[in-house]
Amino acid sequence: MMMTSAPLVSLQAPKDVSLEEIEAELSQLWQNNYSDEGLSATRATTFSFLVYEPDETQALLGKLGFYSGPVDGIASVRTVVAIQAAQKAYGFKETGKVTPEFLARLQQVWQEKRDQGDEGSKGYSADLNSSGVADAIAASNPCRIITLSPTVGEDEGVSAQVSAYCPVNKRGSSSLVCCEYITLRGTAAALDRIHGLITELLVGDLPKFVWWKAVPDTNYGLFQRLMSEADTLIVDSSGFHEAEPDLQVLGQLLQQGHNVADLNWNRLAAWQELTAAAFDPPERRAAIAEVDQVTINFEKGNATQALMYLSWLASRLQWNPVSIEHDLGDYDIYKVQFNDSQQKTIKAELAGLPMADVGEVVGDLVSIKLTSTNLNADCCTVLCSETSGCMRMESGGGAQECRIQQVTPLDDQNTEQLLGQQLQRWGQDMLYKESMTKMGEIFAG
Repeated sequence: MMMTSAPLVSLQAPKDVSLEEIEAELSQLWQNNYSDEGLSATRATTFSFLVYEPDETQALLGKLGFYSGPVDGIASVRTVVAIQAAQKAYGFKETGKVTPEFLARLQQVWQEKRDQGDEGSKGYSADLNSSGVADAIAASNPCRIITLSPTVGEDEGVSAQVSAYCPVNKRGSSSLVCCEYITLRGTAAALDRIHGLITELLVGDLPKFVWWKAVPDTNYGLFQRLMSEADTLIVDSSGFHEAEPDLQVLGQLLQQGHNVADLNWNRLAAWQELTAAAFDPPERRAAIAEVDQVTINFEKGNATQALMYLSWLASRLQWNPVSIEHDLGDYDIYKVQFNDSQQKTIKAELAGLPMADVGEVVGDLVSIKLTSTNLNADCCTVLCSETSGCMRMESGGGAQECRIQQVTPLDDQNTEQLLGQQLQRWGQDMLYKESMTKMGEIFAG
């Protein structure tokens, strides 16, 4: 059992919603739904979580009646099921993934309904059986979740939808833990116009997280305003289209003193831990200094994981970048050369492999090989995510005997779980900052 409500603030163009209207709707929401039942609700006392969601898939699915969850930009089980239902209804293969053609179809159907005067579904009725990370957050942390949904077309002002989610306390307590959802829709220019209202909605004196589901636009006034207020900027570089310039934007934000958290960086944890473990035995600790050849294979389509791993390794071993070459051919190859403190040359090659079966995260690491031109060095190490990757690296030749480790797939590497973990961390990841600084040096080389 749970209690939900989703009144809608509907305003005529070109008028923008006001802070007073939103606060009035929230007050009315609590008064109507909880006070009369003798329940007290704990509201927004943990943190504010703002999502910039340029993909309007969730909103469209909701309007068309396929989706009943919050527009929070999180690809939860509920969202995937809704996508599959819409794909079936409109004659698409039921993959649960959004393609440009599918999104265009949703936009077309919604426009046809609007032309007929149909405003679509407006409610949020959460379902605990398919709850995603947003619902899990709400169940344990009273917070405010604000979603910005930029629209295309003419500026018709900014509208707001306000709702709340309060899982009933199983212990029978009269106190509820609730999350408030505020969804603001309008063109990018219109949202920028009301940036003052948006920052006022972030609850003062509480941690403020901003999840920017795109490459950060440092020239966008709204983004600049949010960065002046946010404690942490959350991104996921697995969705970036051009690794070099997009990662450089994150590096610049870090250099400016912003706390940036990249969910894709957290996917490297198992690879980093196995790399460290391979050289942890006393007899191999000195051998790490002999490594002068690095080969990294990744799923073609996004090189950010491979580049971040290399930057992490170079920062730990104090390698200084000398040059970088990038070939956008069949294998999207990066060739990077370093010098260590003894002026020894280290060569790294990163290659994007065309994969027949691509996973949910574009650009996942496939295999890594660390070795040396010194055939007497006991440093050859192979890490791989699948048996074929291990075999490919082994067949690469070389007289050295390699230590081989397979990275076990982790269930907590999907976006939902990583985001939930990130919302529990409020400090800066210094390893990430140091690695991104090294990456900036690599690109400068």
